[in-house]
Amino acid sequence: MAPAFVIVGASLAGASAAITLRKAGVAGSVTLIGAEPEAPYERPPLSKAYLRGQASFDSALVRVPAFYAEHGIATVLGTAASRIDTDRRFVELVDGRRFPFDSLLLATGTRVRQLTTSGASLQGIHSLRTVADANRIRAEMSPGRRAVVVGMGFIGSEVAASLRQDGLDVTAIEPSKTPLYRVFGETVGRRIAELHRVHGVRTVFEDTVESFDGDQRVAAVVTKNGRRFGCDFVVAGIGVEPAVGFLDGSGIHTDNGIVVDEYCRTNLEGIYAAGDVANHYHPVFKRRIRVEHWQNAMRQGAAAAHNMLGEPVIYDDIPWFWSDQYDWNLQYAGFHRSWDQLVVRGQPDGNSFLACYLNDSRIDAAIAVNRGLDLRRVIRLIKARQPVDPRRIADESTDLRQIAA
Repeated sequence: MAPAFVIVGASLAGASAAITLRKAGVAGSVTLIGAEPEAPYERPPLSKAYLRGQASFDSALVRVPAFYAEHGIATVLGTAASRIDTDRRFVELVDGRRFPFDSLLLATGTRVRQLTTSGASLQGIHSLRTVADANRIRAEMSPGRRAVVVGMGFIGSEVAASLRQDGLDVTAIEPSKTPLYRVFGETVGRRIAELHRVHGVRTVFEDTVESFDGDQRVAAVVTKNGRRFGCDFVVAGIGVEPAVGFLDGSGIHTDNGIVVDEYCRTNLEGIYAAGDVANHYHPVFKRRIRVEHWQNAMRQGAAAAHNMLGEPVIYDDIPWFWSDQYDWNLQYAGFHRSWDQLVVRGQPDGNSFLACYLNDSRIDAAIAVNRGLDLRRVIRLIKARQPVDPRRIADESTDLRQIAA
C-alpha cells in the first residue's frame, strides 16, 4: 500500500514540505491540514504592505489554491487538529474526522499570547497573527485615528510604522528601555526608537499597561506609571508561543516547541516538525533553537520533507529575516541570546550600519540597516565559527569577503 504523508499546519513550512514531497515524485497521498480557511500564505506582509493596503492577499499566497489539487495535495482547511494518536497513527480534527498517516509533519507554528490585563476583552483590542487579524486592523485604519500599540518587538514596531505611514496618531508602549532591547541591546535599540520618534510615534518605555478603559469598546489605555492615553483602538504585540496544545498525551516531546534533531525528527519514529513550532538542534550553534522567521519556515519545511522520504538532510541554515520600517530595511542573520562584544560598522546614528554580536571573538549574529550586501557576507563568518578581528569588521575599508576567505 502506498504511504500516507500527513502535514498538520497549512503554513509556509507545511506548504513547502508538501510541495517538496510532490516535486520529489513521492508515491502515496499527501494531505495538508490547516486551522485557517485560507490556502497557505506568507505572514510577513501582514504587518507591512498588506496592512497598508499596498499589496493584495493573493500576492502573499505560497501557491494559488488550485495548485494543490493539480499537484495531488489534498487540503483540509478551516479545521484544526485536536489530537495525535501516535499508537494507532492518525490525526484527529476538532470535527471528529481522522486521517491515518505513515509519516507525519507538524508545522503548526505559533499562536499569539493572550492579554490578561484588566479590560482586555473590550472591543477594539487586536492582535496580529492571521490575515483575518490584519483585516480587522485595516478596518480600523484611517488618518487621524488614535492607536495604541502595546509592545515594540518586531510585530509591534512594524505595525507602529505602518499605522504612522497611513497617517494615524500612534502611541507605542514598551516595558524595556528601547524597541527590541532584548534582541539588539541598547545601542541599536536607541536608534530604532529614534527612527520611530522622528516619524511621529509617541514612545513610552519602561512602562506597562495597567488597564484598558472603556464601556464596551476600548477608549483609553492606562499604564502602571499612571499615564493615560486616549485611543480609538489598540494593537497588542506581546509575543507568541508555540502551538502545541493538541499534542498533550501524544508522547511527542515538547519544550518551547516540538523538540527535534538536526534532521527535523521528533522522539517518535516517522514524526517530524518544522517551522516556528520546531525547537531544533542546530549543528552550527551546537544548541537547540526555535526560529520564527519566513526563511526558516520555507527551508526547514523542505528539509523535513526530504527526511520524511528517507533522504537524510541536515538542516543547518543560518537563520535570516528582514523587517521594513519606514525607509529602513533591517536584516538580521544568526542566533544570539547574549554577547560580550558589539562591533559596529558604519555610524549607528545614521541610516546605514552593520552591528555584529560577538562571543569569544566569534560572530553569532548581526543586524544590518540598509546594508543587505554586508549582511550576506557576514553570514559566511557566522557559519565558519572562526574568531575574527573586531577592528577589521569595524573598518569600512576592509572588504568583508577577505575576512570570510
